Amino acid sequence: MVTSAQETALGFIDSHRGDLSSWTRTIFDFGETAWREYRSAEWYVTLLRGHGFDVEAGSGGMPTAFCAHWSNRAGTNSPAPTIGMYAEYDAVPGNCQDAATVRRPRPGLSEHAGGHTDPHSALGISSLGGLLAVKAAMERHGIAGTLRFTGEPAEKVRGSKPIHAAKGYYDGLDGMISFHPFYMLPLCNTVRWDTHCGAAYSMIYRFICDQPEKWGAGDGAPIPQSHSAVRAPGANDALMTMYMTSKALRDSMLPHQGGWSISEAILTAGQATADNLPAGLAEIQYMVRVPTIAMAEQVTAVLDSNAEHAAAMTGCRAERHWVCKSRPGLANHAMAEIAWEALQAVGPPRWNEEAKAIAREIQVNVGAEAMEEPFIDECEQLIPPREAEAILRRDLPPSQVNSTSDDYTDMTWHAPTARLYVARPALKAPRGFAYPGWVMNALGGIAETIDPMVVCASKTIALTALRLLEDEGARQTARAEFVERTEGGTGGEKWIAPLCDYEPPIHFRWPEYVTTARGHDWWIPRGD
Repeated sequence: MVTSAQETALGFIDSHRGDLSSWTRTIFDFGETAWREYRSAEWYVTLLRGHGFDVEAGSGGMPTAFCAHWSNRAGTNSPAPTIGMYAEYDAVPGNCQDAATVRRPRPGLSEHAGGHTDPHSALGISSLGGLLAVKAAMERHGIAGTLRFTGEPAEKVRGSKPIHAAKGYYDGLDGMISFHPFYMLPLCNTVRWDTHCGAAYSMIYRFICDQPEKWGAGDGAPIPQSHSAVRAPGANDALMTMYMTSKALRDSMLPHQGGWSISEAILTAGQATADNLPAGLAEIQYMVRVPTIAMAEQVTAVLDSNAEHAAAMTGCRAERHWVCKSRPGLANHAMAEIAWEALQAVGPPRWNEEAKAIAREIQVNVGAEAMEEPFIDECEQLIPPREAEAILRRDLPPSQVNSTSDDYTDMTWHAPTARLYVARPALKAPRGFAYPGWVMNALGGIAETIDPMVVCASKTIALTALRLLEDEGARQTARAEFVERTEGGTGGEKWIAPLCDYEPPIHFRWPEYVTTARGHDWWIPRGD
């Protein structure tokens, strides 16, 4: 049964659909990537302050993070609940797609610039819509409580949440609502049940060649007198040795059971200096996605060894810098049930004929046949959490508790947390046909195709938060389960403490937009 306060929240979202749509497009067009989301973070901070929130900009020592609070005492001095929500807004390099039915980058940029893939542009605005709707309902109906809304940069490298967690930004919450757009079955229009995301470690290995004169027999020089003289291999060779060695040993890092992955990205190499000078600096980032912390530590030990030996072989020294150390997720069935009931009350997103016409236009433009019903059927269907869990477990061994990775998991150790998924638009494909990547990116920016998800998610988040604010029994049940699963709550026997023992990795050569005499561009300039 929907309460009067929840009805108010639903009405608020319906009356602000235009705002939610334009806000989603704004963040989509910013397309800013990890640790460099300056305009996106500033936009959120300005808007939240305009709606009466107290906002700490640059929270946790991260320039593009924030933490916002708003409280309604409602004439009472008794303790009132605090509910948490959050926004993500980082995009992905090399995915600059316009909100269009053809492949093209956003105006003035190349395809190498950042673009939203998941899309976090819609993720953040969905949560924001739910937040503002809850605030409106609390004011109108005199509901006491506090809303906490954090801005979470660099999710693609699992960046901010382990840092926020270690610095106490999730402490004192009665419930946390985590939302993500999704379309991959079975996690489509549902809530996570038992199998939450796993641990993730990410680190940068930095190779430095700052004493090239010590290479060889000791009579070398930083600048050889002849192009045929011997010279130190330098940092590029160290990086490539690390790259190939780690590729070769990947199958020997972990047992062949359960789902895990290791991937890498080169941040810095060479800099195109004179060809007879050894490269002084090269950096490679690794992302390790594993079910357990012990597995992450085992992989880290192998990578550390590889870096040490690669540096020694090439006359360099190696440094390791942490980007992320996030914990595996903790389930909470009580919170999952609350969010699932809210999603059932709202219903799945629906795409109208205007959205379908746009989808058909995309199908024709990529060489497929236009379909009468172009969207995947499951995008407009709910799947109960237990059914989704049963399907998910088919590919996992019984001993594996967690699967894949996302850093919302750090929140689950500080407050009872629900992980909600609402379908983003995805197209049916003819047999044997695969859509190019730009199609999904475009669907996340076109208003007609992404707005139904944003509205559905905003409403579900709002109903979930208001249930927690209005129903003390529901809050107590969720808290009791949290205490039971951790055997004592925060600091309990099975509670995992924050792993973050490093400073925010904001000073590295992360891809970003730059302004030069040539104008505003991606750091890799356009080729025209």
